[in-house]
Amino acid sequence: MTQVIAKLRYLQMAPRKVRMVAQLIRGKGVKEALLQLERLPKRASLPLKKLLASGIASAAHDFHLSETGLYISELRVDGGPMAKRTFPRSRGRADIKRKRTSHITLILEEKPGISDVNAKSPKKLKAKS
Repeated sequence: MTQVIAKLRYLQMAPRKVRMVAQLIRGKGVKEALLQLERLPKRASLPLKKLLASGIASAAHDFHLSETGLYISELRVDGGPMAKRTFPRSRGRADIKRKRTSHITLILEEKPGISDVNAKSPKKLKAKS
């Protein structure tokens, strides 16, 4: 089973917001996931769409896999480093704003049985006469 790994690191978006979009496409075929991401009105859908397109291109170029047999086997969104900024409050106090970042790991695999079908063609049975 061939795994294609694509990573996006230091995305300046909170992991919680990216996970909402990632939950929708996890486990789906790549064509269906791309259609879903194109129609979704969330800001996190564009970077995920670009990452998925990069993974598909990598699978085609490096592993010679077709787009039709690929699906998203794992999509992990982890937190990256936080930039901390001070925010003025009343009576001379300050609060901290946390600018969160995300690390996204996408793993694509071939659907089971797809590579077997491409490798071996079914044998024709001869009719007895």
